[in-house]
Amino acid sequence: MSKHFILMVEDHYELASTLCEFLEEHGFVVDHARNLSAARQLLKQQRYHILLLDINLPDGSGYELCEWLRNEEGLDLPVLMLTARDTLDDKLKGFNSGTDDYLVKPFDFNELVVRVKALIKRSLGEVSSSRLQIHDLILDPATQQLTRAGQNIELPPIQFKLLKLLMRHSPKVLTKQEIMMQLWGDEEPESDALRSHIYNLRKMVDKPFEQKLIHTISGIGLKIAFEDEA
Repeated sequence: MSKHFILMVEDHYELASTLCEFLEEHGFVVDHARNLSAARQLLKQQRYHILLLDINLPDGSGYELCEWLRNEEGLDLPVLMLTARDTLDDKLKGFNSGTDDYLVKPFDFNELVVRVKALIKRSLGEVSSSRLQIHDLILDPATQQLTRAGQNIELPPIQFKLLKLLMRHSPKVLTKQEIMMQLWGDEEPESDALRSHIYNLRKMVDKPFEQKLIHTISGIGLKIAFEDEA
């Protein structure tokens, strides 16, 4: 049985410690961050299956982190907010910022485990456990592992999302507009952001190997496919 990885962002040390211990007893692997800065760093270094997020943090709010995940990083992992705020306005603000579920403190730890498992199961079901493969490039959505020619490849979250999008639609050509809508929605990215991500994705996925898989179709868009150049 594969391990599921959780990032908990909670500034109350005793509560976080107790929750981490409880979740690890139920088979999860848990990392803990006490503020937004530490959480952002961990999210860039490690892929998680779910984020448990407090709202009131020393250097900002959980809403900010959630919006950063969705709009800037393009990360689609499930988010469960754990907070003492229980008004309808607070919940609506949470959902509008991109959270998937909301659990009000104090809560039963067993209910937390049930919700965590449900969100992870739904997330993995949506992306499908079937691995994606183009020639010798293999992406497993369930484990979020990427390999080419047997070599592990680590990508930042938004480039991982871009690659997964291209592989799901292969050999279809996706237009720049289609890609940007999937990555950022209605939020406008920084100038040349997509071009930069495509360049870096090519550098990791194509450059070290003989066969090019990512193709630019002039005037149309981008696709990933195996084309026998021989």
